[in-house]
Amino acid sequence: MAGTIVDVHPHVISPDTTRYPPSPLFGVRSDWSKDRKADINDLLAEMDRAGVHKAAIVHASTVYGFDNSLVAEAARSAPGRCVAVGSIDLIAPDAVASAKTWIDRGIVCFRIFTGGSTKKVDASSLDDPRTYPVWQLMERRGLSMCINTNASGVPAIMSLARRFPKAPILVDHFAQADVSGGPPFAAAATLFAMAPIANIYLKLTPAVPAAIRKAGADGRAFIKKVVAEFGANRIAWGSDWPSSAGTMAENLNEAKGLIADITERERDLVLGGTALSIYPMLDRP
Repeated sequence: MAGTIVDVHPHVISPDTTRYPPSPLFGVRSDWSKDRKADINDLLAEMDRAGVHKAAIVHASTVYGFDNSLVAEAARSAPGRCVAVGSIDLIAPDAVASAKTWIDRGIVCFRIFTGGSTKKVDASSLDDPRTYPVWQLMERRGLSMCINTNASGVPAIMSLARRFPKAPILVDHFAQADVSGGPPFAAAATLFAMAPIANIYLKLTPAVPAAIRKAGADGRAFIKKVVAEFGANRIAWGSDWPSSAGTMAENLNEAKGLIADITERERDLVLGGTALSIYPMLDRP
């Protein structure tokens, strides 16, 4: 659907702590989730205000751990408009059974959260052979995986991508790439090392322009290089709402500014076309 805008990284939080009790991964709940109203109705209203047509809702691991009930039910309540990205313990003995159960409940992608606002990133178990059965399951089913990590996790991402070439892998926040130093952006060499591997995709979230601002870098030049290396068909926009600062509309407009120098077709891919190729179930009536 040409011109469709898809957000691949919003979250939902429920005020109902009895039905959806917090049990955060790593034992620490994220600060952003404590006082922001963000249930499925809030999300849909925010999407409407921003002109966002569809979304892949990302499970809030730092609130609900490995219980994907909220995100699964939220997506199910908005069929055709939202899908759910969940999270499971990939090294658990029952990981495959757990994955199948959540897939049956509507999860279309599993996210591996190696660390973030509540814990320092630790990518040491990312490419653990105990996780391979779940990767094999997702590959067989034509479903994707998502990884939140930094440069330390890139070698493992590349190894997994080569081992499971039919599984699309979405990398959150451009793997927190170092954009300092300006063109040719040599400090981001780790990010660009992933470009030749066709099943690795990047999420353009507000963390990217934040890093650009912090480094005082030329954001448009950086994005042009990323698009030249990866192709716009492997980059997808996400708002990180409500975790990120600002409204969804503000974050979308910021992303539009960053991609202003690429072609219209490329912009359409970044803002929605790429997401629809990863989540084809969103491209159905």
